[in-house]
Amino acid sequence: MIKQIKQGGFLTGDGCEFLERGPWTADEGRMKTMTWKILNAHNHSDNMRQLKLKFDGLVSPDNNYVNILQTARASNMKQFPVPYVLSNCHHTLCAVGGTINEDDHVFGLGNAKKYGGIYVPPYKAVLHQYMREMMAGCGKMILGSDSHTRYGALGTMGIGEGGGEVAKQLLGKTYDLNYPEVIGVKLTGCPRPGVGPHDVALALVAATFLNHFTKNKILEFVGPGIGNLTMEYRMGIDVMTTESAALSSIWCTDEKTREYLAEHGRGDAYEELKPEEGAFYDGFIEINLSQVECMIALPFHPSNAMTISAFKENMAEILEELEREGQKIKGGKGKPFSLLSHIKDGEFYVDQALVSGCSGGLFENIGAVADILRGHEIAGNGLSMGINPASLPVMEDLMNQGLGAELALLGVTLRPCICGPCFGVTDVPADNQVSIRHMTRNYPNREGSKPEQGQMAACCLMDARSIAATVRNGGRLTSATEISVEYRPWKHHFRPEIYEKQIFDNFGKGDPKVTLVMGPNIGDWPKMYPLKKHLLLKVAGAYDSSVTTDELIPSGEASSFRSNPEKISDYMMISRDKGYVERAKAIRSLEEALRENGRTKEESLNGLLEMISKQYGGTIRDIRLGSVMVGTQIGDGSSREQAASSQKVLGGFANIANEYATKRYRSNLINWGILPLRTEEELTLLVGDYVLIPNVRDLILRGEKPVEAQVFGGCQEASKEQGSKKICCTLDDLTEDEKQILLDGCLINYYSR
Repeated sequence: MIKQIKQGGFLTGDGCEFLERGPWTADEGRMKTMTWKILNAHNHSDNMRQLKLKFDGLVSPDNNYVNILQTARASNMKQFPVPYVLSNCHHTLCAVGGTINEDDHVFGLGNAKKYGGIYVPPYKAVLHQYMREMMAGCGKMILGSDSHTRYGALGTMGIGEGGGEVAKQLLGKTYDLNYPEVIGVKLTGCPRPGVGPHDVALALVAATFLNHFTKNKILEFVGPGIGNLTMEYRMGIDVMTTESAALSSIWCTDEKTREYLAEHGRGDAYEELKPEEGAFYDGFIEINLSQVECMIALPFHPSNAMTISAFKENMAEILEELEREGQKIKGGKGKPFSLLSHIKDGEFYVDQALVSGCSGGLFENIGAVADILRGHEIAGNGLSMGINPASLPVMEDLMNQGLGAELALLGVTLRPCICGPCFGVTDVPADNQVSIRHMTRNYPNREGSKPEQGQMAACCLMDARSIAATVRNGGRLTSATEISVEYRPWKHHFRPEIYEKQIFDNFGKGDPKVTLVMGPNIGDWPKMYPLKKHLLLKVAGAYDSSVTTDELIPSGEASSFRSNPEKISDYMMISRDKGYVERAKAIRSLEEALRENGRTKEESLNGLLEMISKQYGGTIRDIRLGSVMVGTQIGDGSSREQAASSQKVLGGFANIANEYATKRYRSNLINWGILPLRTEEELTLLVGDYVLIPNVRDLILRGEKPVEAQVFGGCQEASKEQGSKKICCTLDDLTEDEKQILLDGCLINYYSR
């Protein structure tokens, strides 16, 4: 089904053959890829090995655009230099926190008026669908502050990053990175009826995530199989490449691409994209679409995917292991987490079904649901199914073609065009229930349950077709290929007039006289301090397994406080380590006292500070004290910058990890002045340990490798320097701008000095 070739090679024969050797050099071959041509067109350096990119457009959802706008405004932004879409699709239901969600929307609209932005009001579209419909075009690049910024199927290289990188673009700066590796993805064959785009995507994620084959790389889709896929099918695969940890993606374009762009009023945005003969790739993936089976991604990650048939063969054993993992997440609170209870007469039964958002809520997926459910109404005695269309134009066409009425009569509920179910702010299952969802993620408690309160539910990812087949069979897990269905040839018809008057497009027409309205929950960033001569870190949290962004800052109702830096920081690690915030704040208080008085209230710590100043030079006031988080892997998941900014608000100045899960998380750390220290050594640091990085400013400026950190097992070892431990770390490659951002303490300080 999926084959991985891990050595570099060349593509020949119109994308049909991969050769390890050819009459070209690797450097010549790289210039023949679609990736090279697009990056070269957007590069503002004279060196393709060290890219400085500017984008054609930007997009942010309402769960982070306030932070981005506040950062850019604090850094003296005057206007939006490129089209910037402010989408209101994440926090739309004002059910939590009173007025704060709508306050953010009012603030976003004000910024669009003042600086010249594009404002998409609530319930009009999920951000990625709007960008597909209205902004993508062949050869373009779009940067978004949402990790699923993927428009490669339309010939647009989309990159999802933290808010700091979007703020840089708003300030006219560049997105800097070394030229990434490119993986060729060859599609052949044609999917069988019942096999949908999520099945292909989950198979790809399962094959590549754990072995890091696509991590921080660009996927270039080629091959004859592309022509056998509709545009929506391609989009459904493309958006999930984020879950393989890829940096971005780009697809060959064809007449179907041209037709899509023309239907959406952008026929002039079409350009044929394909690699040249002899294009070089750093690795290769072959997917035979004809062999892909119906998939299920089990809790608690999209990469925990397998065929539905394989799951059924080993159901009890797999569920037992998941129960044990769930119990760890739950921490022993409440009644035991139960999945085996969902087995009845040898079959697995679910409680809830959802098809929503940028991956599930596409017209063809919803049409397939209607086809599968024809004649099989959903009873109101337990199992439920809901659909969130991806945009109002999709919703209108469902109504116009009669699909909306069909679904209503079948017992399927159509919900607003929002992302809500995808990250647990709507449709939260009951305790110990199982939800099957055509969405992007199923991290622990992404469905909205709260383990710290004894609640635990589970979410499995499946394609809309198998979800509908399961619902048709009363909740019994069923592959869509197991049932007989007559699929009607649905075709989506886009109505541009829906957006013409309902979207506020003010690009290039900003009015600096506009006064921004800031609700009571919108807070300014607190003052952040630069590094000093030495950096002394106290471990506030140490973890022996992956720390996800959902754990760093949970999705769901906690993120309603996203626009108030101090309030949202109180939720940091709440589902994983309730003591983290208290410990970090205690360290922050020590730093405040040190900054103001030159001493702390802890005499043992003062002794350590005095020893450092004597041994390494300077005075106690030349030492910056902060907290540090330690973990084997940190940052898997979302691009949300609050996962880093909240740590900084709490006084964090560094992370030490064996691995950073994504480039976007590492970028977030740097932009918030947090040193992304990485080590190959086994991490044995404990909460309360101290880590000293002497002469930290000098070593950052010199790009010193390795970074040698001195470890004290608490202040009591201050006088036992000869017995202290050392840990060898690296900051990996830093640009000159990144070095200065770290020295200044954060991006805001860097641009406002």
